[in-house]
Amino acid sequence: MSHRILLTSLSFGVATALLATPAAFAQQPAQAPVITTTKVPNTDNVYVFRYQFHQSMFVVTPDGVIATDPIGENRPAAEAYIAEIRKITQAPIRYVVYSHHHADHIAGGKPFKDLGATFVAHNKAKERLTQAPRADIVPVDQGVDGTTKLSLGGTDVELHFVGRNHSDNSLVLRLPKEKVIFAVDFIPVQTVNFAAMPDSYLPDWDESLRRVIAMEWDTLIPGHPGPGGRLGTRQDVQNHLVYMQELSAEVKTAADSGKCPDAAKAEIKMPKYATWQQYGQYLAGNIERYCTFHTKGQ
Repeated sequence: MSHRILLTSLSFGVATALLATPAAFAQQPAQAPVITTTKVPNTDNVYVFRYQFHQSMFVVTPDGVIATDPIGENRPAAEAYIAEIRKITQAPIRYVVYSHHHADHIAGGKPFKDLGATFVAHNKAKERLTQAPRADIVPVDQGVDGTTKLSLGGTDVELHFVGRNHSDNSLVLRLPKEKVIFAVDFIPVQTVNFAAMPDSYLPDWDESLRRVIAMEWDTLIPGHPGPGGRLGTRQDVQNHLVYMQELSAEVKTAADSGKCPDAAKAEIKMPKYATWQQYGQYLAGNIERYCTFHTKGQ
């Protein structure tokens, strides 16, 4: 069967900058299923692949598959991922799109490359992976910026760069017809941010969340499942923006009183968010990150 692959670049400029090392999102809840694949509600061809506490999205079309993060760092997730795709379709896997450059999401993609997939990522991710190559990370074939559209088998997938947040190269994938987005690590669902928010950009993160809220979509596929394994909603994104704004304000008050970081970490509790995933484990780290921002401006 013949196939049509269209890679179209559109315009949307946002400044980028370099920062330090990738960060893993490390918590795995007890008794989490090792592997699950589920179809996204109200779609015909959009699936979530979950391996332990990492998730990827893939889209099936008559002319091939558009997959995302291999999530294969120190685990054989890519082989399982491909096996799950093959349960649904024998169509070729045309693309693998990296959400951002952090290895816990993008390592292990060689089995996809061996099948002939083209690897796509933000230009800044391509640059980082070129400067610091890893044997377990497939290099980027096609760098993108702004907004880019992949068209395959009658399905469009938009790749949006909405600014710096959890990295300086995170992409939001949006399926306009299905009203689904895929975003990794900078929009955790009812979950406190990872640790001390390494490789993060403040206050840019807030603006990137506002841009996501302004998009047209109904369902968020996060890079890690929300409570009970659920997907996300527009309200979840709004709630996360409010969490970050409220925490920032609390820490600013502490910083102005000379309490950063130790007293701030001991005194700030944010009880409104006590039921969120990772609250007990990572709130102190989030406070420390905002202490750095409010005392050093970075």
